[in-house]
Amino acid sequence: MKQKLIFLLFTIFFFIKTNAQCAMCRAVLESEEGQSTAQGINDGIVYLMAIPYILIAGIEFIILVFGILFIPKIIDRIFNHDV
Repeated sequence: MKQKLIFLLFTIFFFIKTNAQCAMCRAVLESEEGQSTAQGINDGIVYLMAIPYILIAGIEFIILVFGILFIPKIIDRIFNHDV
């Protein structure tokens, strides 16, 4: 459990400082002076990269909650059904 927590914290901290631009995008965007466009594109790429992971985590959470709450009741009904 401790290792999973440490892994999660490292993942979150490294995710915050990611640079997701390809080499060609970076070369074109670094040629400008302000770097604001480059930072905006980088934020957009990271945002698009994060959405599938967030969706999968949400689906897994729903499955976990459903399993914890309802599966034992269903199993209990099946095996303790009075005929």
